[in-house]
Amino acid sequence: MAENRQDDDTTTGRRRSTVRSLLRLWPYARAVRRRLAVSVGSAVLAMLSVLAVPLVLGRIVDGPLAHHDLAGLWPLVGLLLLLGLVEAALFYTRRVVLARPLAGLETAMRGDLFAKLQRLPISFHDRWGSGQLLSRATADMYTMRLFLAFPLVFLIVNSVMFLAGTAVMFTQDWRLALITLLPAVPLFLLTRRFEHGYSGASRLAQDQNGDLATVVEESVLGIRILKAFGRHRSMAERFRAQSHELRRTELRKAGLLANLWAVIVGLPELALGCALAAGAYLVAHDELSAGTLVAFLSTALALRWPVESLGWLLAYANEAATATDRFFEVLDEPEDADRHTADGPGPTDGQGSGPTADGIRFSGVRFRYPDAPDDTPDLLAGIELHVRSGETMALVGATGSGKTTLTALLPRLYEATGGTITLDGRDIRELSRERLRELVAVAFEEPTLFSATVRENVLMGAPGAGEERLRSALSTAQAGFVDKLPAGVDTEVGEQGLSLSGGQRQRLALARAVVGDPAFLVLDDPLSALDVHTEALVERALREVLGSTTALVVAHRPSTVLLADRVAVLADGRIEAVGTHQDLLRDCAHYRELMSGEAALLPDGPLVLEKGPAR
Repeated sequence: MAENRQDDDTTTGRRRSTVRSLLRLWPYARAVRRRLAVSVGSAVLAMLSVLAVPLVLGRIVDGPLAHHDLAGLWPLVGLLLLLGLVEAALFYTRRVVLARPLAGLETAMRGDLFAKLQRLPISFHDRWGSGQLLSRATADMYTMRLFLAFPLVFLIVNSVMFLAGTAVMFTQDWRLALITLLPAVPLFLLTRRFEHGYSGASRLAQDQNGDLATVVEESVLGIRILKAFGRHRSMAERFRAQSHELRRTELRKAGLLANLWAVIVGLPELALGCALAAGAYLVAHDELSAGTLVAFLSTALALRWPVESLGWLLAYANEAATATDRFFEVLDEPEDADRHTADGPGPTDGQGSGPTADGIRFSGVRFRYPDAPDDTPDLLAGIELHVRSGETMALVGATGSGKTTLTALLPRLYEATGGTITLDGRDIRELSRERLRELVAVAFEEPTLFSATVRENVLMGAPGAGEERLRSALSTAQAGFVDKLPAGVDTEVGEQGLSLSGGQRQRLALARAVVGDPAFLVLDDPLSALDVHTEALVERALREVLGSTTALVVAHRPSTVLLADRVAVLADGRIEAVGTHQDLLRDCAHYRELMSGEAALLPDGPLVLEKGPAR
């Protein structure tokens, strides 16, 4: 599950700053700074045109209306209409000038987030829920873009308008201006308190949205399991419970905003009423002209929107700040250092003719997961293993012994916490990950396919491979079924490849591993989902592939073990024994138990399985 961090007093020792969070968007906003400036400028001019209207109204009241001068009235009325048209044109300009570049900015940010997710280590993805990452790439991105398009512009524009309007009111009558501005101090204190409370609620709501997205995704991907076990109702209950938690948080946010809005609307209205009463008194005593009072009240009314919008703008600024925090939480995650020298020739080219042709060597390799408790032993505690060049080594061990983890260290899906791993004498840390993964091909026990064609899924193992290599890989994996699909190799297999059977998915994953004719091959129980007939055909074809590569094969069954030249037994975080299948059956009780639960108890000696034809 995701790490739902909040940058508040309890976690960081200092209060989170909305402004500091939003400033982190500047490297992206800088690309549209000119258009942003044009948008802000247009909005400021539009607001200033609004402030010009009360001045014209004052002239109309004290001039043509007071003197019954109809000839002088029409030019001022025309000026009011012109100001309205100017305001509309400027607001249109503000909207148009920012729409396209901000869409491009959102695209760039989403691209950076996706690229970062691809570079982050597997341990990161082990800790974070997919729904949390999905919500950051969609809802949070939209929130940040919308903030730059509207709230940011209006925060600047409304501030300018408020200051300009205040200056105009003081030029009209300083006494009424002071009365109108009396609520400013309590409003400032209230908004400071609101910001801190709303920020925490906003962050919680966004995290809960991410958790809810995870539940939806798991339910969709696991719909077969849920229906098969009749658990769809319990999942619906889980969804409903989390939805209610999100609802409570959203209601809390709405309550905070409602309280703020009641005050920022009520206090200015009260002050304006007092200013009206005081202004009427001054007009009655000839200390103020009626036109000036009308102009003052019109100016004060024009400032209602900048004041009343304060609650919405603050709320959205906090939403955007927490979305920005969540976005940069991912971007700030450390990537594994890719320490390497020039790639050079290095390991073998796949024919066993590299500089040292030493194969795969694990020397004192240790590993523990980052979130493992401190008082637990390492999962791998000093692995010593040598897979000779051109050799196929089977790796066997009890469930949970660390076989899959050990194979994941070879392509550096995880980083070993100790020891070294070499390919033909070269430390894998000296190779770039790109080069390393060109040399090492992997087929996992759980075959993952993407929403793409059969061709695209298989050629992920060798993007530059042609039709001949594709067909050869499909033949090796006994995946002739693809020709019976509606569009052959160009058939879309659907999300997770769920339109195919487990065995079909596994065969395509195997084809993906061998299509690039890799120098080193890692297979994690590659035949587990196959029927006996297909398994025999795949084994026969695999022997040809394994004859030209160095391979490490995780095996759970004797049939898979028989593909190997030698077998390594993993137990208690170490390699307990290495030898041929027959030697281990004779000399290693643990191996006999792994191959057959009754093998160690046979009265006439160990079970002996004949190896197939030599490669």
